[in-house]
Amino acid sequence: MRLRSLLFVPGDRPERFAKAATSGADAIILDLEDSVVAAQKRAARDAIAAFLATPADGVARWVRVNPLDSDFVADDLAVAARADGVVLPKSVSGASVTELVKRIGAECPPILPVASETPAAVFGLGDYAGVRDRLGGLTWGAEDLPAAIGATTSREADGSYTPPYEVVRALTLFGAHAAGVAAIETVYPDFRDLDGQAAYAARGARDGFTGMMAIHPAQVAAINAAFTPSDAAIAAARRVVDAFAANPGAGALQLDGRMIDAPHLKQAMALLARAS
Repeated sequence: MRLRSLLFVPGDRPERFAKAATSGADAIILDLEDSVVAAQKRAARDAIAAFLATPADGVARWVRVNPLDSDFVADDLAVAARADGVVLPKSVSGASVTELVKRIGAECPPILPVASETPAAVFGLGDYAGVRDRLGGLTWGAEDLPAAIGATTSREADGSYTPPYEVVRALTLFGAHAAGVAAIETVYPDFRDLDGQAAYAARGARDGFTGMMAIHPAQVAAINAAFTPSDAAIAAARRVVDAFAANPGAGALQLDGRMIDAPHLKQAMALLARAS
């Protein structure tokens, strides 16, 4: 399942579901959590269930449920079990994933934990390898954690993250790769700032994230562009792979005036895998 772009849609806005599905996003996240007030949770579940019963047309349909300790999650899970994936907020560690699977059952869809929203969760970011077979990726958020610890913001005036949240972002990135699953960058909240969002997505791809979440259809194109290897990058990666294939006993080679070795080969093969 390719996950370059994942677009959030409020679960109580069914008139937006079809538009989101045709936005170009690889997946849509039908939200039952933060974007839906308590009084609208039941209506949102009904709307999502009805939408999941219609043809998917190639777009993956995920459902973000409420946290495991909430009063709403039990009813959410009956709907989420029919989706292509489940987004789990307030995940603390691999144990949270195991608990979600236990509640849904053996046929539980892939899970995308939002793995940084509480202080304890930061210390569980290296704990997801043991449940990798249940994961569709790993992602983080920059809003709930500062609220949980009494911080005023997670960002500097220029929009970059303050040092504590740079650490959390990095730990999520490395935790995802340690588990061998997709590393999904968090949202860029100013959906009107398309240039800033494009630059943010490009930095995510540069740093090793493999996809990103979106909050508005206008953000999808830039995300897809950032996380789709360019023709030039694909050609360069193929040259690296071909060079080692032609010299199977070599540990290091010279290519285009530079030295390449095993890490370059691994990087090239990963890029080609993403492009396929």
